[in-house]
Amino acid sequence: MTQHDLDSLTEGMDGGGDGGEEQHRRKDRRGVKRALIVLGAIALLLFGSVAGFVGYLGYTVNDNVKQEDLLPATRDPIKAPDGTDVKETGTGTNYLVIGADTRPGDAGRSDVIVLVHVPQDAKTIQMIHFPRDLYVSIPGHGKNKINAAYAFGREPLLVQTMEQLLKVRIHHVVRTDFDGFENMTNAVGGVRVYAEEASNGSGNGGPVIIKKGWNNLNGEQALGFVRERYTLSEGDISRGRRQLAFIKALFLKATSTETITNPVKIARFTDAATKNLTLDQTLTVSMMRDAAIDLRHIRSGDIVFATAPFTGFGTSPQGASIDIVDTKGMADLGEAIRTDTMDDYGDVFVTP
Repeated sequence: MTQHDLDSLTEGMDGGGDGGEEQHRRKDRRGVKRALIVLGAIALLLFGSVAGFVGYLGYTVNDNVKQEDLLPATRDPIKAPDGTDVKETGTGTNYLVIGADTRPGDAGRSDVIVLVHVPQDAKTIQMIHFPRDLYVSIPGHGKNKINAAYAFGREPLLVQTMEQLLKVRIHHVVRTDFDGFENMTNAVGGVRVYAEEASNGSGNGGPVIIKKGWNNLNGEQALGFVRERYTLSEGDISRGRRQLAFIKALFLKATSTETITNPVKIARFTDAATKNLTLDQTLTVSMMRDAAIDLRHIRSGDIVFATAPFTGFGTSPQGASIDIVDTKGMADLGEAIRTDTMDDYGDVFVTP
């Protein structure tokens, strides 16, 4: 045994004196160095994975989302009843959200017409459901149900109809379909929705039974929930409230900690949410991202709903069932949207 071997052996023994302590310090330093290298490698791997994941999500969105000419080609001044121009004094943003039921026989009709108003401070999301049987004036087509505007001239004519009805500017249009609702629900593992009344309807796969109160719904059940109207007390009016409740539930689930900390759920939801999504020609993906960032602090009580004002039900000259517009109420609603004073509009908003 050499002296070097003996020294090494004695340094490693308990009670080895100052030499043993120095050896331990050297080993500790080497151990810390190794740990830092390992942690650095892990951090680099995680950063690379996150960057790759974000890149994947960006690619998915850009690949899935479509853009079409959903806004009118020309935007005429909005006229008041006396013929004068109505100036847009508000600073919020108005999104017209259109949802179509893709079942055979429903092509060309919009079953979801929701105006989403986001105030300038982005502290709330205010959604107004417009019943599809609302009897209104359609430019170039006389009076008819509001969803007939979609059938006559798709999104641009519906936008013109809405602007004339409310005397407000529609800034952007978003279109999706009911299949997107089902896929998004499954992507986040289901949603919890409150039903004002029970129903026994159907989805793509069969009967969908909804109880009064809270319901935990998968995609198939959610589809039946938003489609049903025949067994509800106020038909399309009740269905509209259901659709708004579902949209809120889906929004809250998609932005919950449970979802945003799960990369698999995020990827699935992003794909499902954008696969059937069409934006107007001026609304870009980056604008949608910026809007989402502005709304990141939104909580359950900040999302409020209302139904566009109507006075009751009636029959059109052609014999169709219609919802009669509350002219005064609609004017007040338009004024509140236009001036970004929806908080003062009245006790019409609910938070289901």
